[in-house]
Amino acid sequence: MDLRIGAYQFAVGSSIADNFCAVRRGIEEAASQNIRLLVFPECALTGYPPRDIKSAAAVNFEELDAAYREIEKMSKKYNMYILVGTITKEQNKYYNSARLISPDRTTENYYKRALWGWDQDNFTIGNKKGIFKIDGIKIGVRICFEVRYPEYFRELYRENTALNIILFYDVADSDDIERYALIKSHIRTRAVENVTYTMSVNSIHPYQTAPTGVFDKSGRTINELKRNKENLLIYDFENVADDFGEKGRRSISDVLTGK
Repeated sequence: MDLRIGAYQFAVGSSIADNFCAVRRGIEEAASQNIRLLVFPECALTGYPPRDIKSAAAVNFEELDAAYREIEKMSKKYNMYILVGTITKEQNKYYNSARLISPDRTTENYYKRALWGWDQDNFTIGNKKGIFKIDGIKIGVRICFEVRYPEYFRELYRENTALNIILFYDVADSDDIERYALIKSHIRTRAVENVTYTMSVNSIHPYQTAPTGVFDKSGRTINELKRNKENLLIYDFENVADDFGEKGRRSISDVLTGK
């Protein structure tokens, strides 16, 4: 079963209005390319605290809700699933969230669990699985720092996800090629050890230190956008049969995870 997926990287900032304009540009471009699922970076709508905004509590949630309503309209208009990074408030708790908006205007959320540093200052640890199904394809979602911990992806392996998606806000004030290479290696390793296609999407400003790309079940790069430039990645997902090496890794992973 095929699924055309897009990943849109842009310079996430402090203004919900400006971020929404970038999201709208991405959706309209994706619609022209018949994208079925479009993904955006971590905190793409709100900005990431404290780099872009003072704190999670500083978000204008009325303005954010208005942006959601517009995205819901576009999702329905273009028959497109949209996965966008945002901040969710529930009572007095704030979550670093990946929100999936469906063409029928229903929403599902995944809340980041690996919190450290600024995340701990702003967010509550999530308790959701981060597994969505689109057109019969089971997709796992993780957020940024979670890529450093294989346990979060072993959970997805046990659930038989066919594709895993990671939303990043990983940027630096100076050009850090070594960090970019390190984060890319984490993504590729998660793909290899779980024999699962893996996609990532990141912000681009000031300097992008994690890729927007897609990697196959053996960690090979299928497609990767140029750093630090707003752009749309297009990927036609097809879950092809395992090759010899992938069959071997899957058999060992089955034993290790008790499948």
